[in-house]
This record gives sequence, C-alpha cells and structure tokens, in this order.
Amino acid sequence: MWLKPDEVLLKNALKLWVMEASNDYFVLQRRRGYGEGGGGLTGLLVGTLDTVLDSTAKVAPFRILHQTPDSQVYWSIACGATKEEINQHWEWLQQNIMRTLSVFDSSEDITSFVQGKIRGLIAEEGKVSLVLEEDPEKFREALLRFEKWFGLPEREKLVTYYSCSYWRGRVPCQGWLYLSTNFLSFYSYLLGAEVKLIISWDEIWKLEKTSNVILAESIHVAAHGEDHYFSMFMHLPETFLLMEQLADYSVKRLFDKETFQGDPALGDPLQITKRGLETRARNEQFRAFFRLPREENLLEVYESFLWVPFSHFNTLGKICVSESYLCFASQDGSQCYVIIPIREVVGVEKPDVGSKAVTVCIRGKRALRFSEVREYERLASGIHRRCGVVASPQHTATGEVSGEVCHALIEHFEDNPEEVTLMVGQKSSSKAVSTEALMTVFHPQDAENLDPKMLKEKMKEQSWNIHFAEYGRGMSMFRTKKTRDLIVRGVPEALRGELWLLFSGAVNDMATHPGYYSELVEQSLGTSTLATDEIERDLHRSLPEHPAFQSDTGISALRRVLTAYAYRNPKIGYCQAMNILTSVLLLYAKEEEAFWLLVAVCERMLPDYFNRRIIGALVDQAVFEELIREQLSQLTEHMTDMTFFSSVSLSWFLTLFVSVLPIESAVNVVDCFFYDGIKAILQLGLAVLDYNMDHLLSCRDDAEAVTILNKFFDSVTNKDSPLPHTVQQAPVGNNDKMAHTKVDIIDLIRESYEKYGNIRSEEVESMRRRNKLYVIQTLEDTTKQNVLRVVSQEVKFTAAHLDDLYALFKRQHFLSCYWTMDSPALLHHDPSLPYLEQYQLGHQQFRTLFSFLGPWSHCANQDALSLWAFRLLDENQDGLVNFKEFCCGLDILLSGSFTDKLKMLFKLHLPPVSSLDVPEDGIIRKSPEKGRGKVDLQAYLKQWQDELLKKEESIKDLPRIDQCQFIQFSKTLYNLFHGDPDEESLYRAVARVTSLLLRMEEVGRRLQEPSSPPKTSPVQSPADGELPTVLDHSSETPSLPGPPGTASGPLEVEWSFAFEQILASLLNEPDLVRFFEKPVDIQAKLVYAKSAQLKAQANP
Repeated sequence: MWLKPDEVLLKNALKLWVMEASNDYFVLQRRRGYGEGGGGLTGLLVGTLDTVLDSTAKVAPFRILHQTPDSQVYWSIACGATKEEINQHWEWLQQNIMRTLSVFDSSEDITSFVQGKIRGLIAEEGKVSLVLEEDPEKFREALLRFEKWFGLPEREKLVTYYSCSYWRGRVPCQGWLYLSTNFLSFYSYLLGAEVKLIISWDEIWKLEKTSNVILAESIHVAAHGEDHYFSMFMHLPETFLLMEQLADYSVKRLFDKETFQGDPALGDPLQITKRGLETRARNEQFRAFFRLPREENLLEVYESFLWVPFSHFNTLGKICVSESYLCFASQDGSQCYVIIPIREVVGVEKPDVGSKAVTVCIRGKRALRFSEVREYERLASGIHRRCGVVASPQHTATGEVSGEVCHALIEHFEDNPEEVTLMVGQKSSSKAVSTEALMTVFHPQDAENLDPKMLKEKMKEQSWNIHFAEYGRGMSMFRTKKTRDLIVRGVPEALRGELWLLFSGAVNDMATHPGYYSELVEQSLGTSTLATDEIERDLHRSLPEHPAFQSDTGISALRRVLTAYAYRNPKIGYCQAMNILTSVLLLYAKEEEAFWLLVAVCERMLPDYFNRRIIGALVDQAVFEELIREQLSQLTEHMTDMTFFSSVSLSWFLTLFVSVLPIESAVNVVDCFFYDGIKAILQLGLAVLDYNMDHLLSCRDDAEAVTILNKFFDSVTNKDSPLPHTVQQAPVGNNDKMAHTKVDIIDLIRESYEKYGNIRSEEVESMRRRNKLYVIQTLEDTTKQNVLRVVSQEVKFTAAHLDDLYALFKRQHFLSCYWTMDSPALLHHDPSLPYLEQYQLGHQQFRTLFSFLGPWSHCANQDALSLWAFRLLDENQDGLVNFKEFCCGLDILLSGSFTDKLKMLFKLHLPPVSSLDVPEDGIIRKSPEKGRGKVDLQAYLKQWQDELLKKEESIKDLPRIDQCQFIQFSKTLYNLFHGDPDEESLYRAVARVTSLLLRMEEVGRRLQEPSSPPKTSPVQSPADGELPTVLDHSSETPSLPGPPGTASGPLEVEWSFAFEQILASLLNEPDLVRFFEKPVDIQAKLVYAKSAQLKAQANP
C-alpha cells in the first residue's frame, strides 16, 4: 500500500528493521520478528508495539523508504502485509521511477518528484474506494491492519475502527475494535499473547451498554453462548450507535429479507460508511419524532427562537428542514413542536437583518416567526426554493408541490368529496368507495339532543375549537402539553377521524398521493391470492356486534381497504388483527383516510407487526417485560415465569386493546396511540397490571390471572360515550360476585400518564433495538430446533453433529449473501416459508461445503462430483438444496453402508444428474411467493401425500447404466482413490472388476446371438488387473462410441449393466469394501469446516 510520504528517523529504527534490498534511491526493509529469524524477545516486543501504536508504517511487516545519496533524511512511501505485496511496489519503482530520477540534478528535485508521484498514486486509488471516508489517509492505514490481521475477503467493507480494551475474565487486553459490514472484529497482541476475535453480526443475541464495579461503562456483546465486554472507548455512545446500526442492518437484510430500497446510501453492502450509518440513524429519529413519510430526510438543522403566540414569548429550539417539511421542536422541556408542510407555505417575508429573523406565512392566515437564526438568509432562500418547485400531483420520492397548487388541490377535494368517489364492483357488494365514516352513517348525531352525554360531548368539541383557535388547526398546529391533556380526556366523536389523520401523519401521505387509493382499488379488483382468501374468511369476524359490520356497506368498505393494502404491500399482505384494527378506523374515518391510517400503523408506527412472524409485536412484548421488571418489581418477584405476560398481552399490542376492551373505551386508547405511539400502549399495559396488582399477587396459577384480567377489561366503561347501547359492547365475563367495580377508561388512561408518563419515546426505541436481536435469534433457534427434530429422524448423525452441521449450513447460506444483494440464496429466503425451506444453498455454496465435509476430499474430479451430487439432492429442481436434502446425502456418504454409498455413486452417473446440458444454477423457484399469485394448495397437499407414501427405494428399481455412463462411473472410482495409501491395490481391484463385468457382458451377448457371432469384439477383454483400453483414466473424457449406423470403430453394439451386477462384482474385492466401509471421523470434518469456511471466501 502506498503511503503519504512521511519523514523517518532511521537512526532510531535500525534495531527494529532489517534491510532486504536497496539501491541509490530506495530501501526495502523487513520488521524484526517477522519472516525468517522471527520470534524471541525482540519479536515479542515488536509485536506488542505494532498492536498498540496507531500507525500502519509502524505495524506493517515490510516497508519501502526513499533516500538520496547526499541526504540523511528518509521518507516512508510504501508498506505491505506480505513480501509479495511489497515486492510488487518495489518492482514498480524499479521499472517506472528509477530511470526518470537520473535526469534530475539536485536531491531536492528528486525527493519532490517522488513525493508528488506517490501522492498522485494515493489520490488515484482513493477516488473510488475512500471518497466517502472522513480521513482517507488514516483509514487506509486501518484498512491494511484489518486485512492483515483477520484475513477476511477483500469485499468485506471496513466501516470504522476504535481503540479499546477487551476483557478476558478480569484481565483487560488493549487493542483495536474493527466494525465492518458483516463482522465485529478485535485484535490485541501484548508480549506474545495474541487475542483475535471475529463475530458476525447475524450471530449476536444481545448488544447493550452496561456498567458494574470493575467496568464503569462498557459494551456487552453476547454471541455463541459467550459474553464479550469492550470498554475504555473515547467515544462510547458513538461506537454503540454504529454497532446497533450494523447489527440492525444485518438482521433486516439477512433475516427479514428487507432491503434499503428507499435508502440508496445503504442499498449496497459494499458502500456502507460510518457517515452513511450516522446519517441514516439521524433520519430515522427525525422521521419517527415528527411522524413524517419514509421519503423524508433531514437536510438542515438551525438553532433559533420561535415566537409562541399563546404563551407570548420566544422559545428556544431547533428548526429541522427536509425535502417537503419545515419542523420545529423546543428544547426547554415544554414539549412544544410544530410541523409545517412546504405545500402549506404561501410565502416567506423578507428576512429581518437586525434580529436575524425569518417569517413563514402559511395557509389559514397564520405566520411563524423564527428569530436569532445564525444562517437566516440560507434558511429563507431554501424555503423559497422549495416552495417554487412545482411537480405533478402524483408524489415522487424527490418531488415537491408548491403551496398554492397543493392548497387548491386539497381544498377542491374537501369541498367536492363526491369527485373522489370511485365506481367499482366487487363481489356484488356496494359499488362506490365510501366517502363518509361509518359512524356518521350508522349513528348520526342529533344536534337537538340535550342528553347529558351529548352535552358533555359538545363541551369537548368546544374545548377543541378553542384549542384550534389558539394553537392552530391542521398540520401546522402547535403540539404542546395541553394538546396531550385534551387527548387524555377523550377526543369528540366528530373530530376523531380528523385528529387521527393529523397525529399519525397519514394526512401527509394522503395529500401527496391524490387518487392513489382509487387506483389501488381498481388494480386489486378481482385478484385472487392467499391474502384475499384470508381476508374473505375474516370479514365477518371484524366487530360483528357493531351494526356497521352487519351490513353490506361496512363489509364492502372493509374488504376494499384490506385488499388494496395487500396489493400495495405484498410482503405483509394480510395478517390477522389487521381486520379488527381497520374496522375501528373505518368507523371514524372515510374509506381512503382509513387506508392511509392503516399504512401509517403498519409501516411506521408498528413496524414488523403484521407479518408471518409478528416480530414487531414480539419485540414490544419484550420491551413490556423489561418495563414490568423496572416498574412493577413486586409482580415480577411473584410471577417467576415472565412468559405469562407475553402470552396475555399479545392481543393488546396487535389490536391496540380493541379486542379486549369495549369499542367505546378502546377508541380512547387509539386516540392516545396516534398521539404518543407505542409508548401509550406500554403505559396503559403497566397501569392495567398495577390496578390489578393485589388480585394478581394472590393468584395460584396463570389461568386464574387471565380470568382476573378478562373480568377487569369487561368492567372498563366510558361513561362519557354518546354511543347508544346498540353500538356499545356488552361485557363478555360472568356477572358473579367477584366481578370488578366499574372503571372509567378516561381515569385509567389518566392514571397511566401520571404514573408512567416519564417513560420517554427515545428510551422505548432504544429498548426496541436492544430486544430485537434477542427476539430474532430466539425465533431462529426455534426454527433450528424444528428442523433438527425433522431431520434427526432421517439420518444417523448425533444431535451434537446435527447442531454443528446446521450452524455450518446456515453460515454458508449467509456467506453467499454478505457481499451482494442479488444472491440466489438471499432472493429466495423468505421467513414465511416452511422452516425447512428458509435456508438453502445454491451450487457454488454447496460445492464449498461439500468439499469440506465429503469423505473423498482428494478426489481428482471433486467439482464434477459435487455438481452431480447437487443435482441429485435437488429433488424439486429449483436450483437450491435445503438442509434436510443436504444432510440425507451427506449421511449416506459418511455413515451409510457399502451398498448405500455405491448406490449413491451409481445414481450420480444416471441422467439427467450427469448430463452436460443441465444448467448448473439459476432455475426459477416454482413455489409462489407470499402474497403474489394464486397458491396451488392442491399441489402442496399432493406433495405432502407423496412424502407420506414414499417407500424405500429398492436396488431393483434402479435403471441400467449404459456404456458411456459405465465408463464415467469407473473413472470416478479411480479418482476417489487419489492420495489414498492403498491407491495401487485399489486401482488394480477396480481394473479386475471392470474386466470381469466386460467379460460377463460379452459372454451374455454371445449366448443370445449364437448364429451370428460378431467379427469384432466390442471390447477387448484385458487380463486381470489391467485397465481396459476404453477406460484409460489418463484421458479427461472417455472414448465414446458414435450413434448406431455410424463408423465409430469396434464399439457398435450397445451394452449396459444393472446395479446388482456392479455390486456383486465389487463385493468380491475386499480392498474396495474396506475403502468404502472405512469409518470417517465426522467430528474432525466439522472442526476443519468451521476453521476453513471463512478462509474459503477470502481465497476462492
């Protein structure tokens, strides 16, 4: 590696370096302790210095110095990890520089020319690979150390590195922590003690910041059942954040089959940088806090004061600017923030130079004044520029719409709702997309009703109208503590849909995607998928007690929303609980609004909730358990098994308490959820357990605890609800003496905020990230146990060996995915598939693992043998082999009987396995992907029935092998013996068997044709122990006869052998029987494969 020229004090370095070569201008040196004569005390000291000192020039074992004859100054210009690498640099200098230097007259000119040339080479190298790094020179040095110490493939992208200590028991080892795209690596070398650690991100179970008596603050990493602690970081929060980002990136890409399609900076694993990860984390936090669409990225941040009209003072905070939004959040703890869509901005007043103020005028005759903005002119011009860009109404990832156009568009649709009605027909149901919330259709409010509940409802509406007048209405409304207080007291029925859209951010999606839902309904009309079948099955189970869903109007609207979303997001498709949630949304929101609310819930507010493995819900349950331990310690001491809380609370999270609370109470919970996110659900869950603490502490078992909670939920009421009794749900519990006293939902929610409102959203997100790794790995472990239970019934491997084989197989699958986004294994990986199909290998990955574990690793035609084995094991011909197929084939080769092994070798030479015209890989998967196309359930049932009726294959069922296949079979036998101590005797044994079979075939043919014996024997029968001419193993391909009727020499008559003939002949050779029955040390094979698996990727 070329280095930026740096002056070297050669006098002090003579004891650490040995000269290897020199000329008039350059010196090549080797570090003491490396190569020949290395070791000893000098080697130990040098190795320790190399690890501790942060300079590649000091740690690389080879270097090149530049010198001039009349100068005592030396300059380091290159270093290398191997002698081959440094020799390439040395030869380049000899060929390209030495001749040029002779034309210079002075030493200064020579040194200046060499330095300029080296800097040019470095700049040329860094144009592509290091352009995104903050300090390319230092990063180059760290990259060299990383490659030298760990031997990972060149494609592995180093992201960043840190100096830290790794604790081995109570002893710290000072060294370097390297964070790359797929691995966490650590290296330390102190006085001869080398510590090298490589952990892939997908193997980590736990990643957290910890502290104890010995370690003030450290990072804890749990993987492979071992705990690793790293401490003494200069920037521990930054390090931990990057580790979280890399672990999360790996989990999403490898386990959940998610790609960063909307994030080009992270779409390619080879282009990930520290800066890119930090930017991504900042963007995610920005979008989550302000509930913005996924397309928005934080572009600029300004510190400023905002004039708050309702408080009559300036509040300090930060302005956050994205492509389409201008947001402000205060820093004084008042929780005041405001979101201004650029589409609602109608103008920007001329900046006030004296107060450095920018005034933004927005729709509704309102203005926001930001003062003391350091770069106020830049802010004003940026807003002007964004307002001036006019795009089409259809939203794109980078398009903005001017305030006037979008304002007119929104007002037009608000004033003319009938124009967004889409006429469609579906299953003889209602033919129009509903433009009214179902609650207004089935329970219209009577303005003249003076019922006390209706009067209270009017008072709530008046409170909100006053709030709107003071704080604004719509997206640019100020969100403060008073807003939350109004939410806690309950949202009026008439305003619920509007406020849900506002606080969830769904209003932004709907405003920037006009007509999108109508197009989806048209496109999804008549589609038939697994998702649509499940939707039809659950339609009448969605709030069946509500009149709206006892009619065709409500059922049709629910069908359209769910089908349209399944069409929009086939990765999720449809999941149970989505129907219940969507039913509630349709009660208070128009059909299109309900669709966008569902999008906000599924894709932003509850990520990964509604998929086959409900990972998001499981993660939040783990967070809930953690909060129970912190907040309700009495309960955790009594309930030793925390899984109870997971089982009982799953429906709370999936349906936002809608499935356990009466509908008139549940909607108040949904109000809080749309304002505060998952934090509101966690708080309410804690409040429910706290309220029932005494009863839960006295229970004897889980069933009694479940009964107590169910009765409590039945007792929850909403005394202020204006809904009639025909709409309100009746309690489902038994009205016995143990029934709870009535609990008002507003009091329960208020108590949850008073007791647990100090839980911050940032803490919840941190707990989510921390628990996600554990949840994913637990699911993976469950999958492994299911796979091993099935496979163990088919093979002779021990449980420990099967466990190791699964780890190797899964790792090989991931190794094919680490450095590319389009590997066949990654593209076909789908967690929703049966567990046996989740991890599969293509031919290239299979060949590598087969070479490590197969019994005949020295076979001369190993590649051909692995290809044939792959085709044989790939029963469904999808170009992939699953773990069961792999183990069944390997079990025969390692533990099978002589007959089983020979039968498998025999089948490898039968068509189409051994055919040359079969493609090696790339066959399109036949199984339909989840959510796409019609699933052929009959095909799955037939496949399952065939597997049940499958009988053991008899040797009589095998077809005969023809002459060409027999020749290749014999050659394979010869190749198997390569390198064996008894190679010569085995070679002669096969020759005798081949000769015997050919004689038997010749005799049999003569007996069948006694009247006209052939003039020329088809095969010259050799003497015993000699190889037949046609089977000469020195040639690469056998001499094959031509088709009938062609002049092809003496081989004109077709002949073939049955498997029984070959088996009987080979059984007569004790040497061959001993060779195939020789026991294989499976444990040694596994140990070797573990050590060589990663190296094989580095040296393909």
